[in-house]
Amino acid sequence: MVSSQHEALHRVFQEESGLVTRALRMLHIPFGDPTSITELATDLTENRPLERRVDSLLKMETAKGTFLVAIEAQGKKDPDKPANWAYYLAHLYAKYKLPPLLLVLCKDRSTAAWASSPVNIGPPEWPALTLRPLVLGPDEVPVIQDAAEAAKDIQMAVLSAMVHSRDQDVDVILKALSVALKGLEVSDPEAAMKYVELTAQGLGDKTRAAEIWRNLVAVDTSFFTSPLSEEIRDEGRDEGRTEGRTEGHIQRQAEDILRILDRRTIPLTDADRERVTSCKDLGTLTRWFDRAITATSAAEIFADDEPGDEER
Repeated sequence: MVSSQHEALHRVFQEESGLVTRALRMLHIPFGDPTSITELATDLTENRPLERRVDSLLKMETAKGTFLVAIEAQGKKDPDKPANWAYYLAHLYAKYKLPPLLLVLCKDRSTAAWASSPVNIGPPEWPALTLRPLVLGPDEVPVIQDAAEAAKDIQMAVLSAMVHSRDQDVDVILKALSVALKGLEVSDPEAAMKYVELTAQGLGDKTRAAEIWRNLVAVDTSFFTSPLSEEIRDEGRDEGRTEGRTEGHIQRQAEDILRILDRRTIPLTDADRERVTSCKDLGTLTRWFDRAITATSAAEIFADDEPGDEER
């Protein structure tokens, strides 16, 4: 099961694909400015009962040529990963006939050092392939502790907060991001809401950073209108006011699901839309909301849920 924290660490590149170029330049490799960036399907499944999925996949077009970027969020050392990564790159090259590269995102230095080590594939006398991942970890991603700096590049500030979520001074990083998002909310409240939620997911559950972020959002719930701030608001309501607020939360959650799917161009039938808007169970809507972030079809949204269950 892929965690929300795992999803957020690489999905920030989908929300603003230009972040890839800025991130790669931190590694001192002179990639050119992209003339276009296209998000591609992440399914690398073969015509066999074997499924392989890269976390995120982007096609980068530059003045010098076109290449693919396979993005993987790696939380710990995994001896099986080099073989899987080599498979991904070989498959992508065969499928798209474009040169691929692998970008690995890590939250701790030990995992980053492990992931960045080249892996020779083949006999030692003549390795047929050498896997050379590019790795972004705490030593490569800047620590953004100034709100003005965070406001200049919100996506990089979100990535910084997630990658440095285990740092001792993460509270300063998160405060800067919070202030920057408060400013963004004035011009683009939908984007501000999206990054509030994405940051919350990237910080994980029951972590020190997650609790700090929750407290920051609680202080500024007057401008944050995300599901996270709504959850915090609801916790502070007395029982007599909970029912009305819950109804509003349910309506907003349903609207958020449809908005996410529309922005991700996931096709929905009228019956699908009616099923979402007529659902009165907040737990079901929350489950659908989480699935909407990564699902590739309506069937994945409603997986294991029979029509009518949400009304019981």
